[in-house]
Amino acid sequence: MKKEPSKDAYNQYVEEITPKANVAINCLKAFITGGAICTLGQIIKNTALYFFPISEVSAGLWVTVILIFLSVLLTGLNIYPSIANWGGAGALVPITGFANSVAAPAIEFQKEGQVFGIGVKIFTIAGPVILYGIFSSFIAGILYYIARLMGWMA
Repeated sequence: MKKEPSKDAYNQYVEEITPKANVAINCLKAFITGGAICTLGQIIKNTALYFFPISEVSAGLWVTVILIFLSVLLTGLNIYPSIANWGGAGALVPITGFANSVAAPAIEFQKEGQVFGIGVKIFTIAGPVILYGIFSSFIAGILYYIARLMGWMA
């Protein structure tokens, strides 16, 4: 009869084979990646304001649309996952990361069909973000409404 390894032995084994993360380097990579995405967004905004007679709000909307498009395009070309792997949270936190989290499952599961592939899997990663974002907004709205009724806010 074969003896099962103990929990302590297993935990020690996992500790030994798990790569050690360098937090300072990871933070620097995230800062560089997020900063590059934000810089690109600012370049797009400044270019739109310089060349087109649009407001700052409209230029901001164009930045959002173009960054989402670039993120989905780079995801489809299998480039964005490499950027996210190197840049970590710097690539995953901006709107480009959210677009990537929606596009990646759609691309991965497209061979399973429109309904059972794309339709079922498209929000596997982004779904919880949407769910808790909407729920949090709902709770904040209720709290704001109560605060207004009580006269705590104008």
